[in-house]
Amino acid sequence: MLVEVCANSLESAMNAQKAGADRIELCSELGVGGITPSYGLLKSVKENISIPVHVLIRPRSGDFTYSEAEFDIMKNNIKLCVDLGFDGIVTGVLQKDFLVDIERNKELKEFAKNLNFTFHRAFDWVLDPQKALEELEALGVDYILSSGQQKSAFEGIDLLSALHQLTVNCIIMPGGGINVANVTTFKEKGFNAVHLSGAKYAQRLEADPRVSMNSPSFLKDKGVFVTSTAAIADVVKEVK
Repeated sequence: MLVEVCANSLESAMNAQKAGADRIELCSELGVGGITPSYGLLKSVKENISIPVHVLIRPRSGDFTYSEAEFDIMKNNIKLCVDLGFDGIVTGVLQKDFLVDIERNKELKEFAKNLNFTFHRAFDWVLDPQKALEELEALGVDYILSSGQQKSAFEGIDLLSALHQLTVNCIIMPGGGINVANVTTFKEKGFNAVHLSGAKYAQRLEADPRVSMNSPSFLKDKGVFVTSTAAIADVVKEVK
């Protein structure tokens, strides 16, 4: 069974490799489901990690429906991954009605050239998982990362197992809440790969900072926060 580790830093990637992981999914910001890592992190991981690395291509947190500008950023990041010699990408685009965006995913697949292509947990939002599986297989997707449309892969194991039985040319990769206590269940069910972060909290400061830099109110699944032209114009007008 292939063990893929979602690593959010060079340290995480090195720890995963040392522990015997088969592959890394490299991202930043686990707390929002991951976004594309910086060029500096990509370069450092490429220089220090010898096992295969798949890079998350997600320009921001929130939903999986992107503007033209955001989609261009995704394509540029895929090109960078190709140029740097990474082994695969992890991405996915949906329409606003939670259907797979066939054309955009096809375009991303073409940009990825011969890199492995994993359709990520945007799959857990689709309305008809069986139809989405058929569509993604037709696009040539190599892996589908999913929790079985539940909060954890263990809770969604029935759907995951059903999809696993239906696959023709891609691999269903359970992910979400997988750990040492439940991973054997997935092996017994016949899955060929699992995905987990294995992350443990590491405190770096001895004292609490004066103010928190985290803003939970900015985290919304249905959309994103965007700088308001009017709000900025009002402030500029006041001070100029």
